[in-house]
Amino acid sequence: MGVPERQACRVLEQARPTQRHSPQEPQKEAALIADMAMLASRYGRYGYRRITAKLHKAGWRVNPQRVERLWRREGLKVPGSNPSGGVCGHTVAPVSGCVLSTSITAGHMTS
Repeated sequence: MGVPERQACRVLEQARPTQRHSPQEPQKEAALIADMAMLASRYGRYGYRRITAKLHKAGWRVNPQRVERLWRREGLKVPGSNPSGGVCGHTVAPVSGCVLSTSITAGHMTS
């Protein structure tokens, strides 16, 4: 249009670096998400940090923050632990060394 970049960005109230930013290729991001999902299903108890390490070993050059952002966007989660195993904080039979959320003394519950 024949207008200097600085002047055009000033008129549009837009930062100049955003004008030069080229978007990521969606094919690469789709492949990254597919690899993340595959690793998350293979290693079910791994979170995004350990999946990031696995991606690095697989040859991906990816930032941990990007993996975390995509991890949340795709709804990937580490499944919770099994509460039937007598985990602390549950109201099943008390386990030695655990403190229950409600204290039990001599068969009486107090709050």
